[in-house]
Amino acid sequence: MKNVTKKKALITGITGFAGSHLAELLLKENVEVHGIQRWRSKSDNIDDIKDKIHLYEADLLDAHSLYQVVDNVRPNYIFHLAAQSYVQSSWASPANTLEVNITGTVHLFEAVRKTDPNIVIQIACSSEEYGKVLPSELPIKETNPLRPLSPYAVSKLAMDYLGYQYFESYGLKIIRTRGFNHTGPRRGDVFSESTFARQIAEIEKGKIKPVVYVGNLEAKRDYTDVRDMVRAYYLSVQKCEPGEVYNIATGTTWKIKDVLDILLSMSKIKIKVEADPTRMRPSDVEVLIGDASKYKRITGWEPKISFKKTLEDLLNYWRERV
Repeated sequence: MKNVTKKKALITGITGFAGSHLAELLLKENVEVHGIQRWRSKSDNIDDIKDKIHLYEADLLDAHSLYQVVDNVRPNYIFHLAAQSYVQSSWASPANTLEVNITGTVHLFEAVRKTDPNIVIQIACSSEEYGKVLPSELPIKETNPLRPLSPYAVSKLAMDYLGYQYFESYGLKIIRTRGFNHTGPRRGDVFSESTFARQIAEIEKGKIKPVVYVGNLEAKRDYTDVRDMVRAYYLSVQKCEPGEVYNIATGTTWKIKDVLDILLSMSKIKIKVEADPTRMRPSDVEVLIGDASKYKRITGWEPKISFKKTLEDLLNYWRERV
């Protein structure tokens, strides 16, 4: 007999960093998992679960392909994680970042509006939207002014407000989560902690000389383990109010220099550190520390994985890869 109560979830960006971890979590929670991947998209993040999920080829910028998938699957939940998600890349290609993150989100909302406005949609917004934060405004609440400092941050802010607008205008059940930094195994090596881990793994294998190249080490970030973050995404569609916005964060900051030091302490090799001017950004957010009390109050969520464990798993991930 078919289990009629099994919930269905559709993940955009299922082959990505957070998307692959979310897919694994949902399978454990007995949710039927459907995912959208781009044509010709190459990723081995979901190799271990490919036979347990349903994959569809579609593109955020092809409205018809998105509509077909949403209409075909008719999920209970949509997790919108697909995006141009690299701050650094948004400086190099601002127009592409805005197009994918804003127009792509509109296409998804329109597909849901035409198919079934009762589908609950979680959109992965970003702490980068807060941008320039004054010392008196820490820790950052959802009510903080939004002063974005990168094209990526502007694109996420627009996506965030589109979620609010579609909720108000059409009653779409959109939950906006502003995740602060999250990391762990499978993190792309364009992110500081992951590029450090990858370089250390390559040094240990003798592939490169014993020097780690770094950008700005003074910035402070609020890191959540990706496995805790996707658990928060899943709780949000079950417990949060549509139209509302929620910070997801630990409330603790780590200086990038300290992150590097922890990773270096996990290696037995003596490694030098050198600044690389190409890794500096035109403007960088100095401090991101989140107040997630609104979200925690509604969901009961608390991070479970320690930051040292997160970094250890990230380093071991790269040790297996390089």
